[in-house]
Amino acid sequence: MKKGLLLSVVASTMIMAGGDIAPVAAEAAAVPMVEETSMWDFSGQAVAYYQTTDAFGETEFDLFEQEQSTANVGIQLNAIGNLGGGFGAGFQLSGLGTLGLQSDVVSSTMQMAGDNLNDAAITKAYLTWGTESTTLKFGRQELPKSLSPFAWSEGWNVFKNTYEAALVVNSSLPGTTLVGAWVNKANQNGFFLGSNLNDFNKVNGSDGIFMLTAQNKSIDGLTLTGSYYMATEMLGEKDNGAEDLSIAWGSAEYANEMLTAAVQGGSVMSDAFVNDTTAFGAKIAGNISMFSAQVAYSSVDDGDAGVFNVGGVKTPLYTQMILNQGFIANDADTIVVKGSVKALGGAFIAQYGMTTMNAISIETANGTITAEQDYNELDLIYKTKIGENVTVLAAYVNQDVEAHDDANNVLRFWARYNF
Repeated sequence: MKKGLLLSVVASTMIMAGGDIAPVAAEAAAVPMVEETSMWDFSGQAVAYYQTTDAFGETEFDLFEQEQSTANVGIQLNAIGNLGGGFGAGFQLSGLGTLGLQSDVVSSTMQMAGDNLNDAAITKAYLTWGTESTTLKFGRQELPKSLSPFAWSEGWNVFKNTYEAALVVNSSLPGTTLVGAWVNKANQNGFFLGSNLNDFNKVNGSDGIFMLTAQNKSIDGLTLTGSYYMATEMLGEKDNGAEDLSIAWGSAEYANEMLTAAVQGGSVMSDAFVNDTTAFGAKIAGNISMFSAQVAYSSVDDGDAGVFNVGGVKTPLYTQMILNQGFIANDADTIVVKGSVKALGGAFIAQYGMTTMNAISIETANGTITAEQDYNELDLIYKTKIGENVTVLAAYVNQDVEAHDDANNVLRFWARYNF
């Protein structure tokens, strides 16, 4: 990457990586107030992505067969500019296709970037302005999970989803960062095949969703974060008795060199609900030399709404695994045990999740029945870096649901080249 705007690029990278909130403010603040010349930095990535599943054994096809497989190749180009006077800009162009793999190897894609199989979309287009303590960012952008736990850019797919939003960050209070946002549209990084990055849909009509987050790090090692969302008249028909939806969510995390302990919790509320949804989670993790381990727990009650990400499919829960989101987001208790070891130039990760679904609806030949169902998931992951610019991941997922006679097996591979 070119070095013209090193501070701005580093701050922008923290945003895309979903780091702490503080670097968001640095992105615009790093732009020299007296610099009037235009400076641009360019970066990007190229991705190859493949996934196959045996669909709980409910089809005549097995793993790796064309009918069970999806794939993409993609390229993403980024430009971050210093416009002078405290102003900046950013753009991102994402291209997706299959290089002809749909003819013999796969049946569909993980993502699309338009109406055509090989297409491109402008996934970022924003302006920034900043001082030493305040940043404004307007336009199409990524939102990190630490800033916005119910509307963030998920990184599990080929490319991250983005939002059309207005963002304000202030760090004038000692040890405290305040973030306000209005989110209008999202391109919905769904798990269904063919998720379209060029299809920006309104998240709540013309009203959008308002969010306020406060994060405090006054005590060494302790991070306290609280977020509140308000979606006016989101439930029901507008101008005809529609009700507001609000979400309150908070977390406290303590970390030192060897240990991390955290708790989280909150509620999804509306007068339209018979029962609001309340959730709680906790985790403890530690590392010694090349080994690390973590135990996490979450409990979500049987309220009328789940714990969800409006721009994707994942949850903010500590028990989130590769594919368990649909089983842990509502009316469920989950425990996840995770361990990893650094070896063979990379990291081997194993995690096992056990979920008790207190009530689940099951479609059968004789109609819909409701019953308690347990869900178990095993994830085996290997991730490594080849040279300075290439990262490779291989993952195996085993899903065991009582409603199915056979387990579901999923294999996922991807390689990313950053330039």
